[in-house]
Amino acid sequence: MAVDDTSGVKRAAKAGFFGTLLEYYEMYIFASASALIFGTVFFPSTDPALATLLSLSTFAVAFVVRPIAAVALGHLGDRLGRKRILLFTLFLMGAATFVIGCIPSFDQIGYWGPGLLVLMRVLQGISAAGEQAGSSTLTLEHAPPGRRAFYSSWTPSGSMAGFCLATLVFLSVAGLPDHALYSWGWRIPFWASAVVVVIAYYFRRRLEDPEAYESDRDSGMIPDFPVLTLIKTHPAALVRVILCSITSLVSTVFSVFGLAFATSEEVGVPRTTMLLTSVVAISVAVVMPPIWGILADRYGRKPTYISGLLGCAVSIYLYFWAISTANIVCILLGSTLLMGVFYASANGLFPSFYSEMFHTGVRFSGMAVGTQTGWAIAGFAPMVGWAIIGNDGTNWLPIALMVSVVCLVGAAVAATAPETYRTPLNRLGNKID
Repeated sequence: MAVDDTSGVKRAAKAGFFGTLLEYYEMYIFASASALIFGTVFFPSTDPALATLLSLSTFAVAFVVRPIAAVALGHLGDRLGRKRILLFTLFLMGAATFVIGCIPSFDQIGYWGPGLLVLMRVLQGISAAGEQAGSSTLTLEHAPPGRRAFYSSWTPSGSMAGFCLATLVFLSVAGLPDHALYSWGWRIPFWASAVVVVIAYYFRRRLEDPEAYESDRDSGMIPDFPVLTLIKTHPAALVRVILCSITSLVSTVFSVFGLAFATSEEVGVPRTTMLLTSVVAISVAVVMPPIWGILADRYGRKPTYISGLLGCAVSIYLYFWAISTANIVCILLGSTLLMGVFYASANGLFPSFYSEMFHTGVRFSGMAVGTQTGWAIAGFAPMVGWAIIGNDGTNWLPIALMVSVVCLVGAAVAATAPETYRTPLNRLGNKID
């Protein structure tokens, strides 16, 4: 298949969109449940703040295993092919998520409940370690010259669609009476993941590995140990991707900490209100990545990516201030600017910006290890944030400051990267760091 084969690249973009939709649907229903449900179901405590902290820690568990899994899946993705790993991650995530919906509560089976929850979360983390890297790499390598950012942006667009779908599904059950919500209502979104698996598999089963990858593999250019080669030949690029990937804490703070903070007793925003404003903001974020991708293909990766991070560094203050007012219009505006506009730029461009730092033979490994290490650090942001505010449920400024500083550092690191939007695919990452 030629790199500019229109049917091939469209099929890859669709597969990336729907596969990542599944991964992030399941990630965000877990995020919503950890913020709203799990503290009551699996961590009953007389101290609501402690129960919430324990619940949020289960969300962070997956991020511990992701860098380790990324080494293994990156190796296999470079050695065996992109498609095989993407099918593996699809079914592993689907199975783990469905099982979560079947786990009895703490009152029913005691500590086995949170134990099984953590185990399934670990399996989700293993799956997630290969999904984004595989989808991003495969789509970028299928894309024609001058359109790589646009086509690869459909992968993060799918992640935002998964976020939106998860929020809509959770919104449909959040209005249930508490006794129904905490007993069976919260399980429905997890069981519904089976439908998403079937849809994602329909698009993913027809995929082929990109010609650029197959050519390198057939000519013996794929190293025996891609991760070791990656560390030797692309150390600066790897560190750069790790540091830039930490900016994903914008998303985790928005989806987990922000939801828990807003619906706490001290702030008192109704959970349905927060879920509804999230749906609107993320709906915008579904549309924006391809638009940012078009701009990045025309004006370059760096200015487009950096502008998004700078916007996040400022708008995070507006977002938390809006929550503190409990005004739905202000929350809607703050949410949309933060996630729908600015974060959509950085999130939409990472598949092209990061992937283009690596050669084809180590690209999957570079993306997997780099992003998953950075995202692992960012995954602890909600738990750290809740520990910082403690019993002072209205003190949002330290969290906003943390996010803002990370985004500014990420922008500075991104400025040191080479500009690659005009570099041919077969010359990407050829220069040793």
